[in-house]
Amino acid sequence: MASTPKRQRVAAYAVILRDEEILLSRLSPLVTSEELWTLPGGGLDHGEDPRDAVIREVHEETGLDATVSDTARVYSAHMPSVWRGGRRVNAHAVRIVYDGWVPVESPEPRVVEVDGSTIEAAWQPVEAVLDGTVPVTPLVVDALADHRPYRNQRLAAYAVIRRDDRVLLTRVSARGYHSGQWSLPGGGVEHGERPAEALVREVREECGVTCEVGALLDVVDDHFSGIAPNGRYEDFHSVMLLFSAEVPSDAEPQLTEVDGTTDAVAWVSLADIRSGAVVTYAAVRHALGLETGAGERR
Repeated sequence: MASTPKRQRVAAYAVILRDEEILLSRLSPLVTSEELWTLPGGGLDHGEDPRDAVIREVHEETGLDATVSDTARVYSAHMPSVWRGGRRVNAHAVRIVYDGWVPVESPEPRVVEVDGSTIEAAWQPVEAVLDGTVPVTPLVVDALADHRPYRNQRLAAYAVIRRDDRVLLTRVSARGYHSGQWSLPGGGVEHGERPAEALVREVREECGVTCEVGALLDVVDDHFSGIAPNGRYEDFHSVMLLFSAEVPSDAEPQLTEVDGTTDAVAWVSLADIRSGAVVTYAAVRHALGLETGAGERR
């Protein structure tokens, strides 16, 4: 009796999360007659790098341009007797699973490939995947169980710039964490950069004015998870240096950053901050001594 033919397949996939959703591809009737969703990805072409393969496959199956991590997890599944291509085979699937992300402004996913193994692409609630409401392959469940958000710790410097009863603030754009909230002008300290120099650079980039940096007022931090400006889901720890600063009395700050994490610049009255008429990040209220409770400071 002839032995069952052996078939080994190496494929690359991506776990792509957005808030509480995961990007999935629905398998076509060519693969299964039942509704079944899987991670976007697919088989490696001969000689193809796995990272190149998963980026190609994600685009073919979802129409989105993904970026993937440098490292991956590997899953192996041996299926001694399954149907493939109209015959029974002894299959061995080796799956390389990367963490992936797509730009925040990406359009809704759609299938690009024609007559392929998938017929639909969609963002599905993670909760619905885990409780079985959305039927998925075992690989999806295994990959979610092993997934850990990218850990990003960021040192940043911010300026407390006051004019009479107002303070200079910048509003966080749709590309940034805490979108729509007002924050102190400032931003990340680059490797090897002095914090005071970073603050001068950031205030100039965001507000179009040059500030003179004064004393360090305090150091606060915030720890949360969310979507970074590049679209990656992160476990984010922000360490913030709060400095006093001044700008020339005739300086008129205005938005100078394009397509960044700031979409407005303004002098905001302390009364509007205190009343909540202008929604501000907790560090703003802390820096100005306007906390309404112990939980405000982070």
